[in-house]
Amino acid sequence: MNEEVTTGTLSQRAEALLFTEGGAMTHRKLLSLLGCKEGELTSALKELSEQLQGRGVSLIQTDNEVSLAVSKSTSGTVQEALERELSRDIGDAGLEILSIVLYAGPSTRAKIDYIRGVNSASTLRTLLARELLEREGNPNDAREYLYKPTVELLAHLGVSNMNELPDYVTIATELKNFEHHGDTERATG
Repeated sequence: MNEEVTTGTLSQRAEALLFTEGGAMTHRKLLSLLGCKEGELTSALKELSEQLQGRGVSLIQTDNEVSLAVSKSTSGTVQEALERELSRDIGDAGLEILSIVLYAGPSTRAKIDYIRGVNSASTLRTLLARELLEREGNPNDAREYLYKPTVELLAHLGVSNMNELPDYVTIATELKNFEHHGDTERATG
């Protein structure tokens, strides 16, 4: 470990990376991202776990993965809030995002925000929680995710693939033209 990088600094960096990941991360990936040794990571994660005691988030570890999760003491509050959120209608914003992902294909949050013209973060979280969308790493940019429809959403809509959606070709083409027009304006603007 670099002399300037203390166990405390390493634990802060690990916390930031785990928070950004939003899910479990393998020890191997965390080691690689932090550029440290196994023993240093173990010490940093131990310190992070201790720092999180009595807080709303805790550190969860298995033999090969580590993740930030809601702590046991606050899980009831989070569960109640989630149930209230899931009992509400997804609204126009949810329908817009679902339409974009269904007709434009797997989309980044930036692409969804661009098409809608507003921030979509909270609506995306709701759609993920309701298992209408799923997210996966973007093979073209490791810093962002791609959102795509779940099998459950397609089943709910009564289609086996996106091509069976109403006016699929027309709407998908219009969305591509809209994006292309915006790309052209940004390039010349």
